[in-house]
Amino acid sequence: MTQFHLETLLQIVGRKNAIDQQNTWYNGSETYFAEIHKELDEVKAEIESGRQPHLEEELGDVLWDYLNLLTSLDSEGKITLTNVFDRAIVKYGERIDAIENGRTWAEVKTIQKKRLAEEYNQTQNGESI
Repeated sequence: MTQFHLETLLQIVGRKNAIDQQNTWYNGSETYFAEIHKELDEVKAEIESGRQPHLEEELGDVLWDYLNLLTSLDSEGKITLTNVFDRAIVKYGERIDAIENGRTWAEVKTIQKKRLAEEYNQTQNGESI
């Protein structure tokens, strides 16, 4: 996926999220969390059916609901959207680099979990990172 595609999709998600917030059925991030579960069941069914266009459509729905979840969590102040992307880039970049350099996934994962726990503890103690 190109950066342009992701940026375009995030702009559309932002517009949709603003609309959703005006509806009575809207329940914050829980709205999208529940939808992701439904869509994953549909993805599974389409994998089993072998209908590629339908599978691609359902995978798009999962991506759509996931991005809506992130946007909603961001607007609720529970996350920072860019931090989610930044953390994923660092996390998986480090893991792939480790594997390419002969280290194990488990080894780098352990290091990352320790670093994350330290970061969390610092924020709980009011220290800046």
